[in-house]
Amino acid sequence: MSDVFTNLNWSISSVPSVRTFGKVLGIHGLSIKAGGLEDAALGSRCLIIDRHENQVPAEVVGFDGDAAVLMAFAPLEGIGPGCKVYPLSHHATTLVGPHLLGRVVDGLGNPLDNGGPIQEPLAEVPLKAPPPEASTRAAVGAKLDVGVRTVNTFVPLCLGQRMGIFSGSGVGKSVLLAMMAKFTTADVIVIGLIGERGREVREFIDEQLGPEGLQKSVVVVATGDQPALLRRQAAYTTMATAEYFRNQGKNVLLLMDSVTRFAMAQREIGLSAGEPPTTRGYTPSVFSELPRLLERAGPGTAQQGTITAVFTVLVEGGDMDEPVADAVRGIVDGHIILTRALAERGHFPAIDVLKSVSRMVPQCNSEQENVLVNTARQHMATFNDMAELIRLGAYARGSDPSVDAAIHYQDLLDPFLRQAPEENSTITDGFGQLDAVLAQPAPAPHTTIADEG
Repeated sequence: MSDVFTNLNWSISSVPSVRTFGKVLGIHGLSIKAGGLEDAALGSRCLIIDRHENQVPAEVVGFDGDAAVLMAFAPLEGIGPGCKVYPLSHHATTLVGPHLLGRVVDGLGNPLDNGGPIQEPLAEVPLKAPPPEASTRAAVGAKLDVGVRTVNTFVPLCLGQRMGIFSGSGVGKSVLLAMMAKFTTADVIVIGLIGERGREVREFIDEQLGPEGLQKSVVVVATGDQPALLRRQAAYTTMATAEYFRNQGKNVLLLMDSVTRFAMAQREIGLSAGEPPTTRGYTPSVFSELPRLLERAGPGTAQQGTITAVFTVLVEGGDMDEPVADAVRGIVDGHIILTRALAERGHFPAIDVLKSVSRMVPQCNSEQENVLVNTARQHMATFNDMAELIRLGAYARGSDPSVDAAIHYQDLLDPFLRQAPEENSTITDGFGQLDAVLAQPAPAPHTTIADEG
């Protein structure tokens, strides 16, 4: 009992007798200028009390002379000059724990499902932790089965690898991510839906992910209508949650959709803080924050688990060289390209195999697997080179044996590359089916009248 009173007295004595606060000086666009926050630093958290006595959390994103520039995690309605601003902490943190599994939360860690409050215990971790030291990180591990036949065979993911999915809108990247979440052999899945449409969030969780996928997943959501600061926060919360489970020795599959919307949120924040716009309006902080976020994924130390990460990039107008896509492609360890032409033909997943690359190949495959993959790629490349002539009827069968073989195997490979969302295909199944396809002999070349003469 004495220990209880001792702890209580210590807690009471630790409460400051004086609480300092600043005041809102003005609002310009999405930014709030506040004075009287002499101890604030970049990234400090604050609490604004609006005209209706509502508490609005905010973050310091810059300084203008002695005034702090803040952005809020909620709409600015109700905030005006003279509103009090209370400093909270100098470091942004979030609460994580095993009870997050099966839950849907927002960027601040508040539950969005009907599961009630998240149970204790929860650990407090920094939102912007540095990645493990390069010299202490383990090497990328063995292949991770994600249940998608085309990915498992042609662009395999290894434990601790970072992969980018590049596509335009509406070509099936959300369905592909849901398939990975449902069928993967990873211990934990952490999904970040950054800037998604509100209507699609419910569809993704209930219909595409389903109870089976949600059971061992943590879903962090920030819809596109929410403030830029909350969208950026959701990306950091997603990564911090994945790091927690990795540090527990788990092999984590991190799915983030999309990095482009994270970059757009950072652009809004940078412009509000006074940064100059550069390429296509993106501010310099966008290209410094991208590697700081993406480099945190990957293998941990020898005693830790891994974060195998898949980041989607929404390319504008199919331009694979736009600034965000170009920056992300230079950071990740491979890329999967989804094309609208395949999607329009009803070919799902709409993965362009010839344009997709995993940097872990060929080391992660056996010699036999590499032979199968290279042979299939050669047939697809030959068919792709001659596709226009074949469709126009300008190619005569028997003119080139390699083209004849490519036409034959194209008809067999096309069904192999298609997969229904509810179908699970393991790595062993995929290579077994690919072996069976390539084992079928191509027909003998046709003999023309000219040849007989």
